[in-house]
Amino acid sequence: MGAHPSPRSPGAGGTPAGVPTAGDPGSGPAGGQSQDGLQAGLKNRHLSMIAIGGVIGAGLFVGSGAGISAAGPGILLSYALTGLLVVLVMRMLGEMAAASPASGSFSAYADRALGRWAGFTIGWLYWFFWSVVLAVEATAAGAILTGWVPAVPQWAWALLVMIVLTGTNLVSVGSFGEFEFWFAGIKVVAIVVFIVVGALAIFGLPPGDHAAGMSNLTGHGGFLPHGPGAILSGMLLVVFSFMGSEIVTLAAGESPNPVQAVRKAVNSVIWRIALFYIGSIAVIVTLLPWNDRAVAKSPYVAVLQSLDIPYAGTVMDVVVLTAVLSCLNSGLYTASRMAFSLGQRGDAPKSFATVNKGGVPAVAIWASVAFGFIATIFSYTSKDTIFQFLLNSSGAVALFVWLVICFSQLRMRRTLERETPERLTVRMWLYPWLTYATIGLIVFVVGYMFYDPDGREQMVLSVVAAVVVLAVGLILDRRRPRERAADESAAKVAERA
Repeated sequence: MGAHPSPRSPGAGGTPAGVPTAGDPGSGPAGGQSQDGLQAGLKNRHLSMIAIGGVIGAGLFVGSGAGISAAGPGILLSYALTGLLVVLVMRMLGEMAAASPASGSFSAYADRALGRWAGFTIGWLYWFFWSVVLAVEATAAGAILTGWVPAVPQWAWALLVMIVLTGTNLVSVGSFGEFEFWFAGIKVVAIVVFIVVGALAIFGLPPGDHAAGMSNLTGHGGFLPHGPGAILSGMLLVVFSFMGSEIVTLAAGESPNPVQAVRKAVNSVIWRIALFYIGSIAVIVTLLPWNDRAVAKSPYVAVLQSLDIPYAGTVMDVVVLTAVLSCLNSGLYTASRMAFSLGQRGDAPKSFATVNKGGVPAVAIWASVAFGFIATIFSYTSKDTIFQFLLNSSGAVALFVWLVICFSQLRMRRTLERETPERLTVRMWLYPWLTYATIGLIVFVVGYMFYDPDGREQMVLSVVAAVVVLAVGLILDRRRPRERAADESAAKVAERA
């Protein structure tokens, strides 16, 4: 990839905005290295597990209790609607990524399709989001490990976890892939076993003593004990747990066959969400009353304890720790690759775009983990002030990312059909109407967050953060033509001399 000027409109000379070219980043590795300098060290099994495990975050195991308390059994509809939204957005992203895999994924596509300001804004917001996530996950990992080994303080465990996973990311992309393969594998096996055991108990087979049936879905106030509006409130609580589905489109550029990897990931997203999210939550609300205090605290542990599974709490601690480490590992990878892409496009320091001998963007990794370390310190010293501000101001980034993907796909699709239709190996369904419908649904969710008291502060601060980054992007975008003109003028003077 390489720094490039702002996208040009058709007829202005060069390639029209939004048209991927043969030299685009990630268009294919050559000799084990992608064209942007990153090492193509991710194997197919790595990408497959990243795609499967990417939708299973620690929020599913820990945060789902809040959603169940807010919506009752109707949380299933919240997960189904949010899952549908993710499926549609991933289909659009897959269309663009299959046509032109890029280390910056949707940020690079926004740059080409909407303008440099868009790629700059969404790229930095996404980097900010994952850098804050590093602090959240490191703190969570420290809390679990301190529970096992109280002699070691929580901050020391958090620091150790950050150092170890930073090291794996710095060694090679293959070491990141290997760690993520096993982390994701443990999460997948845990969820599958949980669903199988839960399904057996629902129908009265061991380990359950009697058939639970469907009584918990309709009892205790009915399927929607807090009314239909609770479905939307539930969506606000679960929407951010789906963040991570898009990671495979960033990782695909560092694989031997990025187009095939993207196609497989996009085609499997429906069953992944249906099984891991909707399937496991259905087991919880069917086996136990939704208003059980144990469900609100830790729903998966509550189910296992109700079935007299020995060491249920310890087992889930291991699974949650694995999910936390997986999220931290992939978060560091994702933040560094976005920083790398921004550096390549001239929207971040040029040093971010450099790679070491192993084909890894070491400077981008260090920059990302440095912000993560600072945020982790705030999580201990200023938990209710600075750290809470960081959390709230990055909270709605998922919705902003999805909106940008939709608008980018609308424009890139038209350009691809006109210029290079052979690259459309993955197509968005019912284009453009389903894209418009998805935009409408996302805008509706954003509007509801402003209306909902629990989501209002998060949305307001996220919008403020987005406006600040956008303003910086627009200012830089206006300065660049003057800088290029000055450079050209200086070059002409030098030639005459």
